Amino acid sequence: MKKLYLFDFDGTLTYKDTMFMYLKFYNPSKFNIQFIKHIPLFVLLKLKLADAEKVKKSFISSILKGERKAKIERKSQAFFEKYDPELFRENALEFIKNIDRKNTDSYIVSASLDIWVKPFAEKLNIKLLSTRAEFEDDIFTGNFIGRNCNGAEKVNRIKEEIGDKKYDKTIAFGDTSGDKEMLAWANEGQFEFFH
Repeated sequence: MKKLYLFDFDGTLTYKDTMFMYLKFYNPSKFNIQFIKHIPLFVLLKLKLADAEKVKKSFISSILKGERKAKIERKSQAFFEKYDPELFRENALEFIKNIDRKNTDSYIVSASLDIWVKPFAEKLNIKLLSTRAEFEDDIFTGNFIGRNCNGAEKVNRIKEEIGDKKYDKTIAFGDTSGDKEMLAWANEGQFEFFH
């Protein structure tokens, strides 16, 4: 039986959201200044009066734009080494460890940026579909390649990735409204399964 497993990352496999953690780890002083500057936008976001993708891009860009790819990768590796495995829910790690790799394709499908999720995906030996950071001449532009990998975009990215591959069963794991479409699209949608 051929299975497809789709795991949201933040909050589903991990105990907390990694974006703020990573950006604070990357540059604590810049993070604090930009966080304060972005408070009005975060408030608008909570009130559903701002576009999540734009606010996210603005905040990430305010800290990482203009940084070299090599430095970002170095910091991402250091972030991974510091927070692995304490960031993860133990039962999620246990579940992933016991996946039958022969008959299963597994993906992390995350709105978080590839730059900091990649080392975790590699360690778990799971393919990654996530929001992609755009680099020009190895410098982060502050933009994303394509859309923020959230909501309906998660399903678009999965379909694009698997093409016409056929699975007997597709099982998705998520924990927020951003996973709703992916959970609905799968044969089996597991909400807060590892909580």
